[in-house]
Amino acid sequence: MASPIPTLKAALQPDVASRPSDVDKQADHDPSHQKGSTLALAIGSIGVVYGDIGTSPIYALKASLAEVMKGTGHTYIEREEVISTVSLIIWALLVIVTLKYVVFIMRADNKGEGGILSLMALVQKAAGRQTPLVFVCGAIGASLFYGDSVITPAVSVLSAIEGLKNVEALRAAIDIDTYILPIAVTILVLLFVFQYRGTGRVAWIFAPVMMLWFAVIGILGVMHISDDPSILAALNPVHAFRYVTTSGFVGLLVLGSVFLAVTGAEALYADMGHFGRRPIRAAWIFFVFPALVLNYLGQGSLVLSHPEAASDPFYRMVPETFLLPLVVLAALATVIASQAVITGAFSLTQQAIQLGLLPRLEIRHTSETQLGQIYLPLINRLILVGVLILIFTFKTSDNLAAAYGIAVSGTMVVTTALAYLASRHIWKWPLWVSLLVAGSFLVIDISFITANLLKIIDGGYVPLLFGLTMVIVMWTWVRGSDIVKEKARKDSVPLTDLMRMLEKSKPARVAGTAVFLTADPDTAPTALMHNLKHNKVLHKRNIVLTIRSADVPRIDEADQLKIEELGEDIKRITATLGYMQTPRVPHILAMARRRGLDFDIMQTSFFLGRRTIKASASSGMPVWQDRLYIQLTKTAANATDFFHIPTGRVVELGSQITV
Repeated sequence: MASPIPTLKAALQPDVASRPSDVDKQADHDPSHQKGSTLALAIGSIGVVYGDIGTSPIYALKASLAEVMKGTGHTYIEREEVISTVSLIIWALLVIVTLKYVVFIMRADNKGEGGILSLMALVQKAAGRQTPLVFVCGAIGASLFYGDSVITPAVSVLSAIEGLKNVEALRAAIDIDTYILPIAVTILVLLFVFQYRGTGRVAWIFAPVMMLWFAVIGILGVMHISDDPSILAALNPVHAFRYVTTSGFVGLLVLGSVFLAVTGAEALYADMGHFGRRPIRAAWIFFVFPALVLNYLGQGSLVLSHPEAASDPFYRMVPETFLLPLVVLAALATVIASQAVITGAFSLTQQAIQLGLLPRLEIRHTSETQLGQIYLPLINRLILVGVLILIFTFKTSDNLAAAYGIAVSGTMVVTTALAYLASRHIWKWPLWVSLLVAGSFLVIDISFITANLLKIIDGGYVPLLFGLTMVIVMWTWVRGSDIVKEKARKDSVPLTDLMRMLEKSKPARVAGTAVFLTADPDTAPTALMHNLKHNKVLHKRNIVLTIRSADVPRIDEADQLKIEELGEDIKRITATLGYMQTPRVPHILAMARRRGLDFDIMQTSFFLGRRTIKASASSGMPVWQDRLYIQLTKTAANATDFFHIPTGRVVELGSQITV
């Protein structure tokens, strides 16, 4: 098999020159300066950012205590085991979420945007050179996020609906166990079916619902801490440290379940572009974190005073009268958590497409006023299929919990590694400081991922399979695209040579404007060559248009276009957009017209080259990868839709190429 390194280097080739001011002025791009007050944004972030981590109390302590009893072989749980487990959860929230993400990782601000691919692009740009290792880290982290996108809706909604088992009135009336799965599946299917309407249509209820949720779980915690106040000893980290270091294999098993309490931490960084650092930090420190700590303390106190509550401590906190309303509220909260991770997958896919890691897919914008409100039909369908497969395979949230932690813990390891590079290349920290800070977090991350890897047989293989599949898809797409570009370049004519040929042999001219889209601005577009060869004509005005994606989220309109005069009535336009911006050809040409381009869309034809890809044994990729690449090209949206070109003015000219 050919080495992927040249392909990875090509994928990482910057499209625009790196400007020092882009890194030096990152703080100026904090959205909290531009989108409203910190308080309003903090409230908004509660409804979007904290859904996943906010619903963890439903199942995190329950799963952790189950691992304690499973590991010890006892049917009961010791007091010190309860206190130590709660202590582990509280200090995991403090160290991983507060110190690592809120304080450390969120410093890596890529022009206001966050997330694993933004961090990858930021580090690559700051390093100033092509680094395949950075690409591999970004691809792995992004791929594992897709695994999380499938598991989160399944385990969250299912765990909420399972609360109905505790409603005695329902259990007396019907066999509620047989309805849990159908209800969860119905909710999830409806959630995905209505994705096309956009997050904005229902976002107005997100923040109030989640604020109510955190208020309720915090109050429940306060109500039960008095059951056995000795639970407050869990605030002492000595209990957590002593349990992990002295419990051996059992401690490692428990650590894997404790990690469920911090799943969703990556969302704090991924959604930074929507709300800004300060609002997200404020919401966590002053509202979300205290509510979670109080609830976990309350659950622990309840178990200390009533050990039988260990089977489901969250729902056992609630009096029978209020249990059904809490289940409804929990279902709403888990739907919001699922919505957040689904839209996160949409945004991640858009970034991956613009960075050249995935084929062009159909992207629909669901809001005329808000950036980032997008819907990808294919990704929506794939995630739904994955969720349903998980639901019907594992059937209960306890079974799904085993599959939950590996994807998130793997992403956290990658994030820490990239953040180390950011501390060296962007923040210019001394080596010993970077190693101390990033190394400390990496030790914790590796401890958690090791604990989660013990669950591979019980279901942990699921996110690994998802992640491996996505890595192979990204790797294949990058390699195949590189091979296609290289072969197309060998068979193409340099644009400067074509200009000289046209000066010597002038073709017939026809009225109107022709726009030729090409990925390589230095070579003559295939559609242009076919037009000359078969039609023997050239339009009165001709535009060679190349659209590139930069390694920054957004580029100001003033810096997007480069217009060059190549010859008689032939211009070359190079448009450079950020990877969070949508390429719209009519808008690009409208910007060019404001700069003096003679352009009338009603007299314009858009010429596109359509390639037919064939497998070849000598392409540089194995046959299976050739076939996978060909299938990926078939899933790609056509250029007309992707670039928003008026369909009635498009002319496609085909060619064949082998990979």
